[in-house]
Amino acid sequence: MIRYEIEGGHLPVVICYPQAGQSLCTESGAMSWMSPNMRMDTNTGGGLKKAFGRLFSGESIFMNEYTAMNGEGMIAFASSFPGSIIPYQVTPGNGIIVQKRGFLAMEKGLELSVYFQKKLGKGFFGGEGFIMQRITGNGLVFLEIDGHCKQYELKAGQSILVDTGYLAAMSESCTMDIETVKGAKNMFLGGEGLFHTRITGPGRVYLQSMPVIHTAQALAPYIHVGDNDGGGINIRFGD
Repeated sequence: MIRYEIEGGHLPVVICYPQAGQSLCTESGAMSWMSPNMRMDTNTGGGLKKAFGRLFSGESIFMNEYTAMNGEGMIAFASSFPGSIIPYQVTPGNGIIVQKRGFLAMEKGLELSVYFQKKLGKGFFGGEGFIMQRITGNGLVFLEIDGHCKQYELKAGQSILVDTGYLAAMSESCTMDIETVKGAKNMFLGGEGLFHTRITGPGRVYLQSMPVIHTAQALAPYIHVGDNDGGGINIRFGD
């Protein structure tokens, strides 16, 4: 296993120390800094089919592979949004399903593929997206979580209801279903939307406290966009 450290609190960065010959893979542009003995190789990460699959799941079509040469190396990957970086050890039969944008970096040998919800409505109404990401194989992966990460270990048949956007990741052994909020008054006046996502175990669920889409919606009323004198766009806060 590659040695690593996670620093920075809610502005996190994971710093990895691969031994000679060990490799880490990430989407194009995710590397923050590295030692000079890290060799970079840009590729499609398993062919065009997998590359376009990653594109549909919200990642770059290209993958960057970084390999330590002539001794131990150092490479860092910073989160793109205030939150958490979570390590997850993937083993055969113990993969993980992740929200779009959730993948940060992984050991070479893991496979990142598209995960389609079985029912179209699950994606459109559940808020987690019709297309998610599945990471399988044997190795360590680092996940980006928006805000604070809360983990729950669900037993077989045990469930948790999640509001739109708060599901960050789940074990591939978990199942996801969409439920309509009961009662017309609750549905239209409760302010929680029309649907909830039910996650059922066995497996682990990763929830996030500050989904980026909710942050954008909260800031939208305070951002005014208009043409400036030069014909460009002027963004200002407040009235």
